[in-house]
Amino acid sequence: MDSRIPARLPSGLLFGVAYYPEYHVVERTHEDLDLMRAASMNVIRVGESVWSTWEPRDGELDLDWLAPVLDAAHERGIRAILGTPTYAVPPWLSTAYPEIAGERRTGERIPWGARQEVDYTHPAFLFHAERVVRAILERYAQHPAIIGYQVDNEPGLELFHNHGVFTRFVRHLQGIYGDVETLNREWGLTYWSHRIGDWSQLWRPDGNSFPQYDLAWRRFQAELTTDFIAWQVGLVDEYRSPDQFVTTCLQYPRRGLDDEQLGRRLDVSAGNPYYGMQDHLDTAKELAQPNDWTTTGVPGLFRQADRLYSSRQARYLVTETNAQSIGTADSNFPPYPGQLKQAAYAFISRGAAMIEYWHWHTLPYGTETYWGGVLPHSLRPGRVYREVSQIGEELERLGSALDGYEPDADVAILWSTPSRFAMQYMPPLASGGQPDDQAYEHIVDAFHRGVVDAGLQARILHLPQAHALGADELARRFPVLVAAGLYITTDDDLSLLREYAAAGGHLVLGPRTAYADEEARARVAVAPDQLHAAAGVWYEEFSNLDADVQVVATGGSPLVLDADATAQRWVDGLISDGAEALATYKHPRFGDFPTVVTHPHGSGRVTTVGTVPSPGLASAVARWAVPGRIGDLLAGDHGPAVTVSSGTLPDGGRAWFVFNWGWGESSLVLATDVRDATTDQTYAAGAQLALGPWGCRTLVDERPAPESTTDTPEAAR
Repeated sequence: MDSRIPARLPSGLLFGVAYYPEYHVVERTHEDLDLMRAASMNVIRVGESVWSTWEPRDGELDLDWLAPVLDAAHERGIRAILGTPTYAVPPWLSTAYPEIAGERRTGERIPWGARQEVDYTHPAFLFHAERVVRAILERYAQHPAIIGYQVDNEPGLELFHNHGVFTRFVRHLQGIYGDVETLNREWGLTYWSHRIGDWSQLWRPDGNSFPQYDLAWRRFQAELTTDFIAWQVGLVDEYRSPDQFVTTCLQYPRRGLDDEQLGRRLDVSAGNPYYGMQDHLDTAKELAQPNDWTTTGVPGLFRQADRLYSSRQARYLVTETNAQSIGTADSNFPPYPGQLKQAAYAFISRGAAMIEYWHWHTLPYGTETYWGGVLPHSLRPGRVYREVSQIGEELERLGSALDGYEPDADVAILWSTPSRFAMQYMPPLASGGQPDDQAYEHIVDAFHRGVVDAGLQARILHLPQAHALGADELARRFPVLVAAGLYITTDDDLSLLREYAAAGGHLVLGPRTAYADEEARARVAVAPDQLHAAAGVWYEEFSNLDADVQVVATGGSPLVLDADATAQRWVDGLISDGAEALATYKHPRFGDFPTVVTHPHGSGRVTTVGTVPSPGLASAVARWAVPGRIGDLLAGDHGPAVTVSSGTLPDGGRAWFVFNWGWGESSLVLATDVRDATTDQTYAAGAQLALGPWGCRTLVDERPAPESTTDTPEAAR
């Protein structure tokens, strides 16, 4: 389905909180909203978590409780995003219809007592969900405070094994393959005597051992999520005004989610990026923490921001993010002073049009008792409230200055949701002696981190979005394109990559790219299939690594490598067929193979990295591949604690965001005249810009950039 027309978001940046007055133990709506306005907040998100409040008993609706909140918000100039409550089902519905419970395995229902336990394809659930959603919309769609709607919340948590879902899956396969003989052939069901004679013989997914089956199952589950959200979007469309948008908030690691596919059904994408704070944002330290629903490190923070932009290649909403400590009662790491501002501007620099904290007040009960809000348990405004207020004041001074903003990109990185699904089932990497079901993310993140560590900026592109641009436009807009972990590929995908390089682009290949086809079958071809001639290299062996292996530059190589350049977790045994070797392994066996090779192709080139690169190796490759950084237009080399992020403005100018990630003082020498966007202080080229501990600054070009820079990031070089 074609993408919906992008939302017309309100002018200026939206700044606020998820607000649940119904969670308070005392009435304090007016006091809360007054504090929000004093903090320069202009938006709240309401209503999505409390179906049992909207409908306490079957068919008994209580719709008026939210009106005083919306009325009071409107009186103060605070706008609202109204949520639908379908992700948290009331007890009366679960007991009346126990069959709507989702099944994580066939016949094993998800126990009730949390949230998102329901099979949202079940007709009984859909009947009751539609009834409550329509009632809420009829009551509030025309309220003047409402600027948009959030349908559901973080969909795609579960993979449903219910009978009805499996029946629809079989019908889905019939529509794709037509007959069982085609399915037998395409999935290779001769193996282990799995050929089926009719559709009734297809086994349940619980005991499945075929990666082809699993990939089809995962794609189908993602379609169920997309269809469910699209169904709710359709309901909202019947009631909303043309100036109101509709979205849903995404938690990107969800296993039943394809964010690009779902994003086409929304007016604006939105997500909930949570991140490790305190020393996790210190570039001088490496702290272990899973990069899953929360990330660690500055590159992890920026990767989340870039993923949010990738869903629609457009500005997005941050519907939830850290205010204080996040997580369980044993995870208490509130932000250091300054880190909340840094994170807010990091998201804005990569395309966020709204920053909203989860949530306003820290709850005195429930699972998230120690998930800190802007106000602590005492409800007395404290240090976090004061810092949030300062952010709000700055954003208010920015006003509409960032309307039409588009983040810059030195490097584009391809994203493949089918490859992620396939590697979750059959991971090529191990962790602690066990298969690593985040192997895809770890491969892609290694290259993304290299971009960030090199002082560059990334744009993440889903494969369908790259196809929509075409090879010539892709090469024009993104002179460097990374295809790492691109395991599931069609022949058209591989043609696009070849044509991109031929058109003048610099294609960087990483491990597992082009190794399997669209059915997750290993390609019966020389690896990397259909790319080895353009890359001037091929391989027939590959190996996991139990320990890192040192990588050294070859004689005359342009790569500048030090002791931090290592191969991690994987080695492709690359064999050059015309490619120039840039680096090799310092190892008695793997030293027989180059680590990095490069080869001209058409008007461009293909560089192949045969390992999961360490940060030192990945950043060295990125620096060489992109000799002229966009960030150099603001300032040249600077310390490793400093990050520069930027984007273009409709008037041809550029906005700059400068961060100092650490306790030390930092500075950079400006290469151009700029103005501080929040204070109006001007700085001439050659001036030294100081950054205190955990500091960040927002700057704009004092003179408009040349007209050509409004069109393409690379034109700025």
